[in-house]
Amino acid sequence: MFDGKFRQSVDAATAPVGRWFVRVGFSADVVTASGLVFAMVTAWCIAEGHFVLAIVLLTLTGAHDLLDGAVAKASHRASQRGSFFDSVVDRVADAVLLGGVAFYLQRHHPGELVLLPFALLTTFFLISYQRSKAESLGLAAKGGLMERAERLVLLGVALLSPAIFVPVLWVMLVLTAMTALGRFWRVWQVAARPAPRVVIERTARPHVRRARRLSRSSRH
Repeated sequence: MFDGKFRQSVDAATAPVGRWFVRVGFSADVVTASGLVFAMVTAWCIAEGHFVLAIVLLTLTGAHDLLDGAVAKASHRASQRGSFFDSVVDRVADAVLLGGVAFYLQRHHPGELVLLPFALLTTFFLISYQRSKAESLGLAAKGGLMERAERLVLLGVALLSPAIFVPVLWVMLVLTAMTALGRFWRVWQVAARPAPRVVIERTARPHVRRARRLSRSSRH
């Protein structure tokens, strides 16, 4: 949702920061990798129950996710390799953060509740996979209630208090599952449409017609 409706506003706001990072010598890959480091520290804070510090670090983790693209554009070095690296790091960061959640639940809510982060991670990865697979087929698969930015925001809300931590995680699971189902349905509907027929204009290939005329004249 943020990625679709507010992307231009976010890009405009982060562009000056991206140019500053380039001036001081940071590359987009460095920003992406440092975001993963912040995610790891955030996960440790969640596991230890230091929720206030975890919110601060989670905010910085999300900021890195916003800024790496701005740095790539400012440096004019946006590439397929950088995009691939960013996508992989995002998935690792998601797994690390939910690993911290799992450790916290195991310590403070022993039992089957520790499987909740596993269910969340499954829906996270499914949403991401649907988009990448659809785009590899030439189909659009963006949008939905719970893309990555929204998931980080909702995790931050859960960290506001241990009393609401588990209930908000359940809400996140429901919303991410709805997002995955909605994205699947949209791609399924688009993929079911017949592919557009490609019509070759006769005037677009004069060399073919000339070759055919020469062939006929040579036979005569």
